[in-house]
Amino acid sequence: MLISPAYAQAGGAAGGGDMFIQLMPLLLIFVVFWFFLIRPQQKKAKEHREMVASVRRGDQVVTGGGIFGKVTKVIDENTVQVELAENIRVKVISSTLQDVLAKGTPVAGNRDGGKSEEKSEENSGDKSDGGGKDGEEAPAKKSMFGFGGKK
Repeated sequence: MLISPAYAQAGGAAGGGDMFIQLMPLLLIFVVFWFFLIRPQQKKAKEHREMVASVRRGDQVVTGGGIFGKVTKVIDENTVQVELAENIRVKVISSTLQDVLAKGTPVAGNRDGGKSEEKSEENSGDKSDGGGKDGEEAPAKKSMFGFGGKK
C-alpha cells in the first residue's frame, strides 16, 4: 500500500480559524463589489434625485428620449411641463429627465403657468437683441435651440 493508515485517519474536524479563512475570499469579493459597483450607483441615483427635485421653470433639460426642451411649468414633484418648440408643450414625468443643461432664472414666487414669465420677457430690456435704440425694429430672436427664429 502506498498510503499509510495513520495518514488516512488524520482527517479531523475543521477548527474555528479554518472557517474564517474559508469565508475571507467571499468577504473580500463583497467589499470589492461594494466599493466599485454598489456605492457609485447609489451616489449617482442620489445626484439624479437631487437634480430632479431642483428643476425650476426656465431650466433647459434633456429628456430620457434625448429631446431638448425648456421647463415652462413645474406641475408637481412628479410632473413638469416642457416646451419643445414655440407653443409646443408636453407634460413629462420628472424622473425621466436625464440632464439639466442650463439653469434658468426663476421668476420670483409665481406658479401661474408661465404667464408672468411671458410678461417678464416682453417687459425686460434685453440689450443682447440689439433692438430699441434709434427707433430701429428689433431683429427676430433666435430660439434657444439655434434653429428658426421667434417673431
